[in-house]
Amino acid sequence: MTTREAFLSKIRAAQPASRARPDVPVFPAPAGDLKARFTAALAAMGGTCVEAASLSDVNALIASRFADAKVTASAVPGVDGTRPLSPDTVPASLQDVDVGIVRGRFGVAETGSVWFSEQEYVVNAIGYLSQHLVVLLDPALLVEGLQQVYRRDDFASARYAVLVTGPSATADIEGVLIRGAQGVRSLTVVWLA
Repeated sequence: MTTREAFLSKIRAAQPASRARPDVPVFPAPAGDLKARFTAALAAMGGTCVEAASLSDVNALIASRFADAKVTASAVPGVDGTRPLSPDTVPASLQDVDVGIVRGRFGVAETGSVWFSEQEYVVNAIGYLSQHLVVLLDPALLVEGLQQVYRRDDFASARYAVLVTGPSATADIEGVLIRGAQGVRSLTVVWLA
């Protein structure tokens, strides 16, 4: 037996007995419209929400809002992109993406978060290397809070899952807020069924 195997054997032998996970409580939801609560929570985190009636509205919004963008990568059929995305796309090749466009699976009103898995991102790096992230979200797919998220089948079955709440931000000791320090500089949620 190698030293590594002996070490791992000792760790396995010292493990406590398994036990069932506790139930996640469901807390009472505050009153109010889910969409309004989501919008307020996202705004508090530095994100914005806009309305769109169609994919052509989304294309026009992106063209006007990000007029200087040279590289756009879209994981949403019908929304234009200059960089095609496929599961074979090398994640590092997205390092120069100005605008990434994805569709969120669902949103969380409590926190203003959007949930993504490997299916929505196509290439997970799109959610982190893009300068600006545009998220299409159906307002009918909002849930109350995080307790509902953990009960969803897609949460349990995804190989990769992330809740994104606003653009990346950090503040130094003097309170100077910097957006995009470790990720996207802006997050725009577009309401579109």
